[in-house]
Amino acid sequence: MGIFSKLFGRRSGSSNYALALDIGTEVVKALVFYIDSETEKGIVTGVGRARQRQGDMNSGAVSDIAGVIQRCDQAIAIAENMAEVRRVEQAIIGIAGELVKGTTTTVHYERVKPEIRIDLPELKNIIQKVQWKAFDRIRQQLAWETGHSEIDVKLINAAIVDVRIDGYRVSNPLGFQGRDVSISVFNAYAPMVHLGALQTIANELDLDLLSIAAEPYAVARSIGIENSSDFSAIFIDVGGGTTDIAVVRNGGLEGTKMFALGGRAFTKRLAQDLNVSFEEAEAIKVKYGFGQVGREASQRIEKILAGDCEVWLSGVEIALSEYCESDLLPSRILLCGGGSALPGIKKVLLSQEWVKRLPFAKFPYVSFIQPKDVPAIEDRTGLLKDPQDITPMGLANLAIDLAGEENIISNMLRRAVKLMQN
Repeated sequence: MGIFSKLFGRRSGSSNYALALDIGTEVVKALVFYIDSETEKGIVTGVGRARQRQGDMNSGAVSDIAGVIQRCDQAIAIAENMAEVRRVEQAIIGIAGELVKGTTTTVHYERVKPEIRIDLPELKNIIQKVQWKAFDRIRQQLAWETGHSEIDVKLINAAIVDVRIDGYRVSNPLGFQGRDVSISVFNAYAPMVHLGALQTIANELDLDLLSIAAEPYAVARSIGIENSSDFSAIFIDVGGGTTDIAVVRNGGLEGTKMFALGGRAFTKRLAQDLNVSFEEAEAIKVKYGFGQVGREASQRIEKILAGDCEVWLSGVEIALSEYCESDLLPSRILLCGGGSALPGIKKVLLSQEWVKRLPFAKFPYVSFIQPKDVPAIEDRTGLLKDPQDITPMGLANLAIDLAGEENIISNMLRRAVKLMQN
């Protein structure tokens, strides 16, 4: 079962627990959980949160390593105390930021002898071709975006999206005959500078870093998309410094996009227009999001933030435009993250003008992902109540996904990830 098999077991001590760490621009969230050996669900027994200082993070990326370490240490200590465990060592950490890229690459492969059954060496060769093609593509894209031709990127996550033999969809091509084989693989990459910062943080916190995961990938996997071949949706995670988008079509993750605009921009606008401190503006914004301000104040805040909501929507539109070329966009939009609580976010997503500019299958239906929608995670603390808790729950869910993967192709992909990280 690989490195995550240690998470399965009886609750005999802290060695059976793991940590999901979501290092957000605004808040560090830590979940302590173990995997129930009978239900194979993740059981959350500790939740910790610590608010970042303004200089700790910038657009989802770490800008002050020492400051972030302090905030992580606080959040982890709160979660461990709640879970009544002395020290949790194994951790899965989320990564976000504009240069974290996720894309699906398809390789079409014509077999010379279609009558021969596909065996392990042939499958391994096909997967390696897919991965190197994807790696070249992503490096070219990042070089174009940053202006640096030799930007150092690493593969962090990989998942099979689709396998077809002569047009027939299969879950495992081993043993099949056929001429035309096509395999689609989703890959997430991150710049080495971002990964290095997270690895330093993990080392300073004495954590055994089991995996670094692209957060939109973790969110999309959290509600069990891989179990439904007809599931299609757009996931939008509005964080403090970034908005992460994942597009899922027919149960397969097509790609992820991130842009540097989140809840912090709305807080700054309120602070500026209301002439209050950032901290006061944040408190007002949170109350407004939960409907805890009067009608007159609510209308004033809505008016102040209207322009920023339109700018945010433009970012979403640009991110989604790349997925319009081959097919219609899914009409189901699922929101999560602390920033999604702003009423203006849902409102602009349902605006007629925006919907007309993009080829949706039908008029979009916008809803929020709630903790109960993550079937593989059970919260025993009663503290995971809102869409802002989905990202750390998604990270914990990913640990369980990886722990249970006995699939030959998944194991090959995992080895490919390790190979391309060296």
